[in-house]
Amino acid sequence: MKVKSRDESFNTSGECDGSNDLLTGNPPSGQRKKNMKQRFLKLLPCCHVDSTPAVRQSKSPSVYSIEEDFELATVCYRPDSLDKLMELTKFTKTELQVLYRSFKNDCPTGVVNEETFKLIYSHFFPHGDSSAYAHFLFEAFDRRKNGAVNFEDFVVGLSIILRGTVTDRLSWAFSLYDLNKDGCITKEEMNDIMQSIYDMMGKNTCPCMNDSAPREHVESFFQKMDRNNDGVVTMEEFLESCQKDEAIMESMQMLDHVI
Repeated sequence: MKVKSRDESFNTSGECDGSNDLLTGNPPSGQRKKNMKQRFLKLLPCCHVDSTPAVRQSKSPSVYSIEEDFELATVCYRPDSLDKLMELTKFTKTELQVLYRSFKNDCPTGVVNEETFKLIYSHFFPHGDSSAYAHFLFEAFDRRKNGAVNFEDFVVGLSIILRGTVTDRLSWAFSLYDLNKDGCITKEEMNDIMQSIYDMMGKNTCPCMNDSAPREHVESFFQKMDRNNDGVVTMEEFLESCQKDEAIMESMQMLDHVI
């Protein structure tokens, strides 16, 4: 097989227009297209995960090897090889292929910026304003803090949430709530998070939520988590309190079957 040069591949590959599949070399099948929006929804701490989608096996043999596909594909961002991604995550090769196919549907260039991320999220909450919560979640996925989330960022974060230990998952959640990353959660930070969640859910909820609900939720959170009553919740307090809470632990277990 004649390997094209890097410049040639940028001019001839169909990756940017979605005609080729980067991980398999096959044209994307309509029946196989997963919607990344659905997977982002699973990450919402405020949402109940009540389904167990199965991973579809790819039945068509790849024309080229995975490594050759990566070398020849034209994208603004080229993800690492499958072997590398398998080392970084707890996903199988097939699961990574399915996830990438979904990611590429919404992000043909291989990266998603914050505005696109917010747009994806807004489709789930047409009666509310999800922009603030989507901003916080985007910050949690943006490991390099460069204003963009690539496929590696996405699957590394998703692996922690879905396949990590209880401590891994809770640590990720703590980082989401610790907005200024100083190692503790303040009432102001938690209020911003809770307000963003209530804004996202909108006014048309059942039962109807009053304006004081976010503040009441924050007070309840601190009564449970702030063991020494110093006005902040540390990582240690957060982990200890969550692991003793049956409802939280049950929600952790539900994530085991998302993929």
